[in-house]
Amino acid sequence: MAGVCVFSSRSLPITHHPSLLTLLMDILTLFLKTLLLRPYVFVFLAAFLFSAIQLIGWPRTWRFWLISWATAFVCEYSSTRNGIPFGWYHYNGSTIGQELYFSNIPFMDSISFSFLLYAAYCVTLCFLLPKTAAPGAPVWLAPLRFDRNARTGWPALLVTALFFAFIDMVIDPVALRGDRWFLGKIYYYPDPGTHFGVPLANYVGWAVVALISLAIYFPLDRRLPSLGTIEHLSATPRLLLGVGLYYGVLLFNLAVTFWIGEDLLGLTGTLMYVPVTVLLLIRLLYHSSEDSTLTSGQ
Repeated sequence: MAGVCVFSSRSLPITHHPSLLTLLMDILTLFLKTLLLRPYVFVFLAAFLFSAIQLIGWPRTWRFWLISWATAFVCEYSSTRNGIPFGWYHYNGSTIGQELYFSNIPFMDSISFSFLLYAAYCVTLCFLLPKTAAPGAPVWLAPLRFDRNARTGWPALLVTALFFAFIDMVIDPVALRGDRWFLGKIYYYPDPGTHFGVPLANYVGWAVVALISLAIYFPLDRRLPSLGTIEHLSATPRLLLGVGLYYGVLLFNLAVTFWIGEDLLGLTGTLMYVPVTVLLLIRLLYHSSEDSTLTSGQ
């Protein structure tokens, strides 16, 4: 059931339709209710906007945001009707009137894909960007160059999709148990899956959202003007803002998982990220003698 009406292009002018103004006020009211109901989502969204603007600037940030949100919405709209690409699932409409919906999709749900995709992208770039000799970079932190080819290539596309789907293996099982915490029971799978009730097709769907979003965004990134000095200095400190967002969302969901007493689920999610975190720390903190020489020679 839709939480927000859709206007026809043949709607009469606002002077002849007092209800139009009322509906716009209702949408604003629902947005404010969403902000109060899901403050943690908007904290993560604000962190995404701040960190993305620092790294890729506003022109790329709003494109990334719009593309990823639209892709996620279309995929969710499709999957709740024909099972593609996430498999069959349904929003139960339990929070209609309490938060903003677009058609049958909660606004906060599809918007979450945007900041999670950016966060996964930053983790990926920490592994794939080339090391550089960057003046002013912290001596303990590997300086990574924000190379255009590396950040928009096929490896970045595929690895980001992997990290994107990977974090949902922590998020979705605890979200499915939303009736036991402040999320609420907002959706269900008609045929519960093998991974703590989540079908494996769901994670394939997350990868599909990432692949489509980045396949649209990367060509735009290549065509937009250069980022200037950001592409020649160490991008590592700015990347770490996005990495912090990724681990912030991860820790939030793990904390909720243990809080509701799902110890096996929480332990599984924690162990999943041990090798990833170790490899990430090695990549960011380890300096070979050649790296040190390059940096000190600047």
